[in-house]
Amino acid sequence: MSVYSGVTIKKRVAWLFIMWGIVSLMLAMRLFWLQIAQGDRFRKLALDQRLYPVPVDARRGTIRDRNGRELAVSVSADSIYAVPVEVKDPAGTAETLARILEQDPVAIRNKLIQKAATVWIDRRVDPEKAAAIRKLNLPGIGFTERGQRFYPKDRLAAHVLGIAGIDNQGLEGVEVQYDSFLRGTRGQIVSERDATGKEIPGGVSKFIPPVDGNDLYLSIDEVIQYIVERELDRGMAETKAKRGMILAMDPKTGAVLAMAARPTYNPNRYYEYPESARRNIVVSDAYEPGSTFKIVTAAAAMEEGVVKPSDTFFDPGFIRVEDRYVRCWLAGGHGSQTFTEATENSCNVVFATLGIRLGTERFYRYIRAFGFGSTLGIDYPGEASGLLQPEKNVGLVEIANISFGQGVSVTPLQLLSALNAIANGGTLMRPRLVSKAVAPDGSLVEEFKPEPIRQVISKETARELSLILESVVVNGSGFRARIPGYRVAGKTGTAEKPEAGRYGEKRVASFLGFAPVEDPRISVLVIWDEPNVGISYGGVLAAPTFQAIVRDALRYMEVPPRAVSADAEKPGEVAGEPQLVAVPDLVGRPAADAAKALAQDFGLQARMKGSGETVRDQTPRPGARVPRGTTVVLYLDMGDLYNGVDGNVTVPHLTGRTMKDVAILLSEVGLRLQAEGAGIAVWQDPGPGTKVPGGSVVVVRFEPPAAGEPGSPGQGPAQP
Repeated sequence: MSVYSGVTIKKRVAWLFIMWGIVSLMLAMRLFWLQIAQGDRFRKLALDQRLYPVPVDARRGTIRDRNGRELAVSVSADSIYAVPVEVKDPAGTAETLARILEQDPVAIRNKLIQKAATVWIDRRVDPEKAAAIRKLNLPGIGFTERGQRFYPKDRLAAHVLGIAGIDNQGLEGVEVQYDSFLRGTRGQIVSERDATGKEIPGGVSKFIPPVDGNDLYLSIDEVIQYIVERELDRGMAETKAKRGMILAMDPKTGAVLAMAARPTYNPNRYYEYPESARRNIVVSDAYEPGSTFKIVTAAAAMEEGVVKPSDTFFDPGFIRVEDRYVRCWLAGGHGSQTFTEATENSCNVVFATLGIRLGTERFYRYIRAFGFGSTLGIDYPGEASGLLQPEKNVGLVEIANISFGQGVSVTPLQLLSALNAIANGGTLMRPRLVSKAVAPDGSLVEEFKPEPIRQVISKETARELSLILESVVVNGSGFRARIPGYRVAGKTGTAEKPEAGRYGEKRVASFLGFAPVEDPRISVLVIWDEPNVGISYGGVLAAPTFQAIVRDALRYMEVPPRAVSADAEKPGEVAGEPQLVAVPDLVGRPAADAAKALAQDFGLQARMKGSGETVRDQTPRPGARVPRGTTVVLYLDMGDLYNGVDGNVTVPHLTGRTMKDVAILLSEVGLRLQAEGAGIAVWQDPGPGTKVPGGSVVVVRFEPPAAGEPGSPGQGPAQP
């Protein structure tokens, strides 16, 4: 062997030992890392592999109304699981379980032969069925409690509350919006098992308790919610509307007091209803508001100094805007009127004029400031932003239409929030459904305080506009919203629905308002979508619903009515004005009883007009302050005015009424007025009781009232 060969072999052996040393060192370091440095971690992982957990749901927090009344609670329900490796007879066990649980035995057997540590057989099992299975003591079958959501008031506030799923998770409504507050933290039942999944005798077994969720207190008041839903159901039956929506809020804080829509559903059995029934259209749907949007036009015009309440306008029945004609709802127009009267009459021509005077840039600034065209940030999922036409595409025709509520889409929430800003001194508040979250031990987790968004108009403008809106209820188209003893402000709306790029025959009737005017406590918006009773005017269909809700809500809230004179001898006498009495609401009462009540209780005279046994309408209107001895005209023959046959309607009796009363009454029955003269109606053509097609013109001659008659100088107002 050569010297060179020996040296080479020695080098190879040396490298071999060096490589072996390096590998040994690496193995030693790896062993040190696994056994010493990470020993605790891997011991825990090994233990976790042997510990098979069964989840234990936390109690989902209770949802309560503002006064603590329960609206959504969690109740315990047994859930059944299986450990497949411990089931000795999968087929027999499946048959037994299927018989008791009323399920498919094949489906259960497939679960029992899965290669899994645990499988769910059924969750939220009836107590009787769970007890029957427990008695059998089936190998490999276990039980654990899981929370089940229960809504004790069934449909009440269903759209607000939403629903929770089988795994204790929120799916819709407040349930999903505040899921992180409500759901809590799951617990576990763990036991040590071998590689085959069988429990190790004497092994580790422990229970990790769940952490219950927090309770939520809503701004909703259960009683006001009940009042709203009662009137919503009644209105749906009376108007035969396709959909109905009512929203009630606290104007000062933005708190939602009640929110309801129809169609609706029962959250305890939500799976039985179509998904559309669960949609909260008050928040997530937009519509063209019609004349209720005039509150925004009025606010902008008054704030910018474009108009004052006493400014005079002349309405010939139309206004020409570029190459188009914008027409008033009243044929022949309203003639000369102040801005306050134009608002009472809901005159499209006047509001189109104001929109044009404002111009696109200024008008859009206020529209956006009131919250339209963007979300308001209510704590509820799926809030819509409505729809504004791009400002660059808005010309004079578009701005004229927008000024009276056409060509703009809003949500009911946006519209009522805008009214709240007017009632609240010009400050727009963020709407809110939840007031606070409370831990299981009663401690406060978080409080959600009222949040101003921005000052939209000045306090002076808001106060002045509130008085104009009060006049709409006292003297104008919103008279059916009057509440004796309370000052009410509001606005009617009758919007045409766009269909295939043009306005069709379908309507949306609405009314929104607040009370009391001097210290607003509640605001309400009522919407009837596609009413089907022959008429669709918001003042006729929606205002009475508003009146019923606000009247009962104010009584429930213990808001005192205006003081009655201590010296008053008759009901309705006004404090400080003992010679004036408030005319009672007699509509719907038997004629004989109404006349008797007027004479004995109020010192007023009654004069019957028409035939019938029930009072259908009256002049002066309910709530009007008139001198003792004033004659109240009771109209008895209006019951069939709204029931046209083959498109015909009955011409009402008009003589003896003011021009404003005649205009409102004819519009309500779908007829148009051609006025001659001024004062009190003395002649009409066609005569009362005549059947004419809807939309026909009725010629009415007016003359000044003779001295001494109601409405003549010195005799007090013939109507408020």
